[in-house]
Amino acid sequence: MKRENFFKIWSSLHGDVKVAGFVKGWLIVSFVLTKPLAIAKIHPNVLTAGGVLASIYLWLSAAHKYALVLLAISILLDAIDGTLAMLAGKASKLGAVFDSVADRVAEFFWALTFYTLGAPTWVIAGAWACAFAQEYLRARIAGLGVGQITLITICERPVRASLLAIALGLELIHAHGVVVISIIWLVIQVFSFLSLMRHSYKLLSAANRIGN
Repeated sequence: MKRENFFKIWSSLHGDVKVAGFVKGWLIVSFVLTKPLAIAKIHPNVLTAGGVLASIYLWLSAAHKYALVLLAISILLDAIDGTLAMLAGKASKLGAVFDSVADRVAEFFWALTFYTLGAPTWVIAGAWACAFAQEYLRARIAGLGVGQITLITICERPVRASLLAIALGLELIHAHGVVVISIIWLVIQVFSFLSLMRHSYKLLSAANRIGN
């Protein structure tokens, strides 16, 4: 598959989003990384499962210096499995569901990593619950067919990963800032979830008006 064809397929699967700027840059990197994997006939689900395994090892190795590497592997594998599915012609609804479930499982172990580093239980439980509810709401609205949620909140998955990376980095230099970072996560995650709820309410209200 040529790169331009990949861009067209990706755009059609994401609400005809224009491939430009940072998005285009990332897609080029993703294309280059996954092209050899497609040639080698690696199944996309292998990468998806690998991302989950990396998150589990991250939790088990939270205090070690290579924990940041495990987080990076977890994020990278999750980021390119979809690209591989497109390049290999193996994109499917079943694969999309598997990927979505894998993301939630991986983030559960990210939350456990926060807890292992010393973050308060109630803070992590609240932040993770809001993150889970946010992703469920996004998927549920899409499943209802009332419109696609295009809102990008202040605490999407890359932000959650970045906050964990900061906490791991602080732990590495013995700065012990995990409590502060976890509270920041909770605050912006709650705000993010409420913003998505408001946006979803508008979509549902608009759909109801059209239906009537």
